[in-house]
Amino acid sequence: MTSPQAHAADAAPSLTRRLVTHARTKASSGDDLALAALFVLDAVANTLGGRNSEAGRLLLRWAGNGPLAPASPAETGTSAFLMGGLTHILETDDLHRASVVHPGCVVVPAAWAMALRTGASGAEFLRAVLEGFEVTTRVGMGVGPAHYRIWHNTATCGPYGSAMAAATLLGLDEDQSVHALGNAGSQSAGLWEFLETGAMTKHLHAGHAAQAGVQAADLAALGFTGPPRILEGDKGFFAAACPDGDAELVMSGLEGPWQLALTSMKPWPSCRHTHPAIDAALDLSATLKHVSPDEIHAVKVETYQAAEDVCDRAHATSEYEAKFSLQHCVATALENGEVTLASFSDEARVKAQRLASGIEIAVVDPYASAYPADWGSAVEVTLTDGAVHRAERSHAKGDPEAPLLPPDVVRKAVDLMEFGGVASAEELAEAILALPLSDRLPELPIFG
Repeated sequence: MTSPQAHAADAAPSLTRRLVTHARTKASSGDDLALAALFVLDAVANTLGGRNSEAGRLLLRWAGNGPLAPASPAETGTSAFLMGGLTHILETDDLHRASVVHPGCVVVPAAWAMALRTGASGAEFLRAVLEGFEVTTRVGMGVGPAHYRIWHNTATCGPYGSAMAAATLLGLDEDQSVHALGNAGSQSAGLWEFLETGAMTKHLHAGHAAQAGVQAADLAALGFTGPPRILEGDKGFFAAACPDGDAELVMSGLEGPWQLALTSMKPWPSCRHTHPAIDAALDLSATLKHVSPDEIHAVKVETYQAAEDVCDRAHATSEYEAKFSLQHCVATALENGEVTLASFSDEARVKAQRLASGIEIAVVDPYASAYPADWGSAVEVTLTDGAVHRAERSHAKGDPEAPLLPPDVVRKAVDLMEFGGVASAEELAEAILALPLSDRLPELPIFG
């Protein structure tokens, strides 16, 4: 029960309480649950695919392959951590543009682990996913660009969403849920410094964010209290880490669709900031398919500031660095007419390096001023004969304006699961897509 002192301090509804109330009372339809099932499929496929990586194998070794059906709170947190880390490894998990948060790698693992433990129905599980996406992205919408230059939004905003999903599946009341989000938010962390060396830290960001929310919800169920004004308090999240943040944006546009419906799915396995340029470059590759590399005089990529900050990397020395290189992604798209998991290998980087090393990156309008509402880019190729070929994108394939259709999502999921060593990937995909109609969450072999 909430103490009288704690309730008095929260007499004027805190931002956290308002956010919990919004997520809990927002109406959801069958179509909303069906769309949530597609995002679950995408996340779980990324989990399975992530096992086939150096970082994934290390996480699995650490966790002893993880519990399939966690029976205790401690096991639930570990399961969410492992699944979250694995889901974020291949850089093919979803992205919400307005918040610059990858919600699926945090919310789905937390909801999945908790639903397995509590025996939730498919509909209950998917409702929790909707609420978790809503909360984590709404917090991210307010943090501001200065936060993102140092802090990884998925890591810092993720615990709020995982806590919301876990609290819903545990049946926590409003006060308990506020405590859960308060304690989860106090664990917000995750710095971009890993990019300097290509370290594996980014995967811990997703895992920790998923685990922190699960543990905070489980503790709240026992009466463990948390700060109700964790977001807007004088010593809260926005004051500490968001110098140009706007907390009012957290509760903006409440009558619109679920934020899950405004989330993008990735068709290509690289940082989402590279995707508008990849989309444009693939368009040009069809036009230039008979042009030899020697006939390309110059390539220019026009984009927005965050894309340059994170992905201006002319010389990618590892597979992971290449996923965060606009130059490599555009070069391989132009030269090969496709971007796949194999496009970032040692051989692929060597092949693309000549063209990549000369690509110019420029931050210009309309892309600079449109961000983060729209993530756009243009690619301009000048040939040695003076001919100029240009393609522009105000958004990329996979965005809500150009969504991946259900068959596209299934094909992507099958490819990822087969990459991860799942023999019956199509059956697993079909099982997850059937979630809205199932009585129980299917216990699929995520880790074993």
